[in-house]
Amino acid sequence: MTRAAASLVLVLVALSSTFTKYVPKSGQRIPQSLSRGWGDQLNWAQTYEEALSLSQSTNKPLMVLFHLEDCSQCDALKQALAHDDEIQRILDEDFVVLNVIQETVDQNLSPDGKYVPRIVFVDPSMRVRDDIVGPYSNRLYTYEPKDMKHLLENMKKAKKLLKVSALSHRTTPTSTHSLPESTAAEV
Repeated sequence: MTRAAASLVLVLVALSSTFTKYVPKSGQRIPQSLSRGWGDQLNWAQTYEEALSLSQSTNKPLMVLFHLEDCSQCDALKQALAHDDEIQRILDEDFVVLNVIQETVDQNLSPDGKYVPRIVFVDPSMRVRDDIVGPYSNRLYTYEPKDMKHLLENMKKAKKLLKVSALSHRTTPTSTHSLPESTAAEV
């Protein structure tokens, strides 16, 4: 009888964790190969040009994830990010997302070097937000699995800066790196 009760408890725990997983408002989406495991329910842009266009048309910030397929640090970050329901919800509702496994020719997307994993935010006016950095001084745009709280705060900061930028856009820009129009086509 105790084995049966223990088995029942394990089944209930497994089912409850399945039901608490974040599901987008529009319902469960078909997994895309573009997600590469970073969040199958998210709508991932296929190219940098598409991501910039989506960011402009939806007036949402763009989050670009640079990674490699056979990188252990990237895999660990991928698992942490993909299993954080709050991050997944905010990405789904408030961001355009792109993950890149090849470096771009645009130097603005690697302001402190080309390393992985690296997360860079770009606002809808195509300005790289070099003021939104991770917790490390030697790799400004990297995050580790333990840094999900920091990443979440930076995502909220990107959203807040977007609102502030929209209000003050008439007077002064809010960033130092602006992408040239031709950059989107080159990437």
